[in-house]
Amino acid sequence: MSDRQVEDLKLQVANLTARLEKLEGENKPAHSKSPAEAMRMILIGPPGAGKGTQAPKIKDKYCVCHLATGDMLRAQVAKKTPLGREAKKIMDQGGLVSDDIMINMIKQELDTNKECQNGFILDGFPRTVAQANGLDDMLQNNNKPLKHAVELQIDDQLLVDRITGRLIHPASGRSYHKVFNPPKDSMKDDVTGEPLIQRSDDNAEALKKRLVTYHDQTAPVVAYYKKAGIWSGIDASKDPGTVWKSMLGVFDSKPQSSSILSKIGLK
Repeated sequence: MSDRQVEDLKLQVANLTARLEKLEGENKPAHSKSPAEAMRMILIGPPGAGKGTQAPKIKDKYCVCHLATGDMLRAQVAKKTPLGREAKKIMDQGGLVSDDIMINMIKQELDTNKECQNGFILDGFPRTVAQANGLDDMLQNNNKPLKHAVELQIDDQLLVDRITGRLIHPASGRSYHKVFNPPKDSMKDDVTGEPLIQRSDDNAEALKKRLVTYHDQTAPVVAYYKKAGIWSGIDASKDPGTVWKSMLGVFDSKPQSSSILSKIGLK
C-alpha cells in the first residue's frame, strides 16, 4: 500500500469518526444521562463466582439498587403482599413461581424503590430465554432497556473449593470466605458486626448438582444476550480486586450503536 493510499484511508477514518460523533450527539436526549442512570444490568454467574462480592461494589459506586430475585421473593412472601400471597400459594403446592409473577415483582421494585432511580443490578433472573424475553419486553415498555449482561466465568472445581468455605451475612447478602476473603473479625459481618452463617447446601455434593442445573439453564440465556450484543464475560477465578477492575472496564467501554453505524454505512 502506497503512502498516498495510507493517507486517504486515514482521512476516511477521520471523516467517519466525525460523522459518528455528530450522529451520537443528535441521538442524545436533551438532558444527558449520567453513567449511573445508564447502569441497568444483569449479573450472571454460578454460586460462588463472586456475585455477592461484586454486586455491592457496583451498587455503591453507581448508586443503584441490587435486586436479588430470591431475596425479593422471600420478602414479598413475608410482607404478605398480593404478589407474595400468590407466590406462596404456588410454592406451598410444590409449583414454580411463574415468569409473570417474577417480572411483575421486578417491575414493582423498579417503580417503587427509590434506590432504583439511577439503575439496577439484577441477580438471579432471568434463568431461561423465555424469562429474558419477558424481562426485555417489560423494560422496553418502561423505556429502561438493559445495558449490560455480565457473566462471571470460573471453573467448576475452583467453585467447589470456594463454596465450601463461603460465609454469608443473611440480612444484606454480603459474602465472605474463610480463606480467600475472610471477615475482619471471625464469623462477623464487617459492616454491622452481626453473625455470619454457612448455608446448609454449601457442600461439595450439593454444589455439583446445582452446577449441572446452572449450566443447563444458563447456556441459552448467555447465547441470548450475546446475540443482543450486551454480553461481556469476566474471568472470575482472579482475586476480587482484579475482577472489579475488569468489571469497571466493561462499564467504561463505549459500545457503538448498531443503528448509528448503519447510518454511515459501516453495518
